[in-house]
Amino acid sequence: MSKYDDALKKHPSTLSDTQIAENVNKIIADKFNENNTQAVYRKIYSCIDLTTLNTTDSREEVWKFTEKVNVFEDNHPELQNVASICVYPNFAKTVREALTVDVKIACVSGGFPSSQTFTEVKIAETALAVADGADEIDTVINLGLFLDKEYEEMCEEITEIKHACHGATLKVILETGALKSAENIHKASILSLYSGADFLKTSTGKVYPGASPEAAYVMCSAIKSYYEKTGTKAGFKVSGGVSSVEDAVKYYTLVKEILGEEWCSPTLFRIGASRLADNLLNEIKEQ
Repeated sequence: MSKYDDALKKHPSTLSDTQIAENVNKIIADKFNENNTQAVYRKIYSCIDLTTLNTTDSREEVWKFTEKVNVFEDNHPELQNVASICVYPNFAKTVREALTVDVKIACVSGGFPSSQTFTEVKIAETALAVADGADEIDTVINLGLFLDKEYEEMCEEITEIKHACHGATLKVILETGALKSAENIHKASILSLYSGADFLKTSTGKVYPGASPEAAYVMCSAIKSYYEKTGTKAGFKVSGGVSSVEDAVKYYTLVKEILGEEWCSPTLFRIGASRLADNLLNEIKEQ
């Protein structure tokens, strides 16, 4: 048995997809209303990774995008700003030069969104993004290796990318829409945590279906199990199609109920979004 199989054995997946769906429905039915409040909307806003990942992005567009974050605190002094600005790695320097407020710079890296390139390229891209100012790196697991159960190669690649971060936060994207089953999502979660992930992230939002409450349940449960047995506290990021206030509150509710209140802050909880920020802001203004 390899050390990776041993890690999986220490954190078994015990629930079926049907049981997980039932648990999710119960948590949301029982707890959604108590979290559907102004205070929670404001907290969720501060957990957003405000994202632009368009093929048409340019330095000028990213600069303007950053300027909107710069002026947010002047326009809304009663609210905490977003947690980070998330861009392609070649724009890290642009954001660093434009940014004047205390907001993190996150970059996708490692052959995003497919993860299909040389490990050396992934490492170089990550190191260059960090050198240009990235505080956080979002990278996708090699799904082909995972599905072929080539766990050692997959995990070693994550570990090498982690080393290339040089202290920057590493968010590992599982692409749950491609993994499909709860068992796969659980295994990918545990292996990513074992390999040094600081955050687990659901999706790229590019090719496969994005986040789902069921995937979030599995990932948060894996984070909880890993924390209880190792003392390593990892964060959770939901992304891929989360644009409505209702959906954001549902994910917040799951995180709070599974992991606890401590996880409900930008340090350990993020939502990758573009439209959600405006929708939350409108809801806060209306109320």
